[in-house]
Order: sequence, then C-alpha cells, then structure tokens
Amino acid sequence: MTGRFITLEGMDGAGKSTHIPTIIQVLEARGIEVVSTREPGGTKLGERLRELLLHETMHAETETLLMFAARREHIATVIEPALARNAYVLSDRFTDATYAYQSGAKGVDINKIQTLETWVQVILQPDITLLFDVPVEVSMQRLALARAPDKFERETAEFFTRIRQAYLRRAEENPARFRVIDANQPLENVTKLVQDIVATL
Repeated sequence: MTGRFITLEGMDGAGKSTHIPTIIQVLEARGIEVVSTREPGGTKLGERLRELLLHETMHAETETLLMFAARREHIATVIEPALARNAYVLSDRFTDATYAYQSGAKGVDINKIQTLETWVQVILQPDITLLFDVPVEVSMQRLALARAPDKFERETAEFFTRIRQAYLRRAEENPARFRVIDANQPLENVTKLVQDIVATL
C-alpha cells in the first residue's frame, strides 16, 4: 500500500464538503488510514491564516502569498508525514483553488502562482482531484440558504462564473488527475458517483 493524495475542489455552494464523510467511510472500510484536512487551514498556523483570508479585505497578491504560506506549513506538517506513512490524505481544497479564485476570479498573474507552486510544493501534486461542478445560479441559491457567508461567498455571479471557468479549464488541462462530477443532481446520485470513483483508488 502507498499513500495517496486526494483533493476536493469546486466553487462555494457546489457541495463538495458534504461528501467528505462518505469518502472517509469507503476508504476506512478497506483498512486505509485517512487524514482529512482542509485549505486554507489544516494546521494551527493555517487556521489562524484562514480567518484572515476568509474575512479580511486585502490585495489579491497578498491573499495569494498567504495562501501559499499556509500551504507550505500544511504540506510540511500534515500532508507529507501522512503520505510517508502510507496514509491517504483527503484535502478540502488545494492549489487548484488558488488558480481558480486568485488567478481566475481576481486576476493574479498565473505565472506568479506557478512559481509559488513550484517553490512550495516542489513535485507534490494530488493523485486525484474530484471537481464538484454546478451552474453558478445553483451555487448562489445554495449559499443564500447557508450560514453567515465569508467574503468569497458574498461575491457576485460574475465572480463565480470566472471561478467555474477556471476550474473547468484546469480539469481540461489535467484530464488524468481530475474527475468532474455533476453536482447539480439529487444528493444520493452524487454520493453514488463519489463512492464509485473512490472505490477505484
């Protein structure tokens, strides 16, 4: 057995976090140790940075740098040690989110993100990324019914459209890694899709 790195991506309201318990259950039933984590966050420092990133107004490049600072700590203290002991790491968001939110939606130069990615991750990439995709109007309807929104969740439909386009572009550019899931279906249908994908890992 070798460790695997699984990431969940999608714009706010896509429902990705709902399926984390299902994925954990499927993997643990096979005797696999699962480390479930999130970005930004995943460490004591990362969670403190998360509060700033989700609620403080800042320049988009500052936001990007803080995301990668939290990511470096996350990789060094959580992800790499777990993979080294052959655990499966399940992360709610990773670097694809930075490409979607900070570059796709906020216009940060993609070359700068690529440079930071190489510096912070070296060669680390997810083994598989589940991209939960829904139309923008569905995302916004779901967010309207959710808890108090953070600064990203309060953004406009145009902002979310750019995020969705960036995510789908990432999936098209990395077809071997991405599994795009139509999350605009009844929950039980999406759950079945997720179970079928995870069963093959």
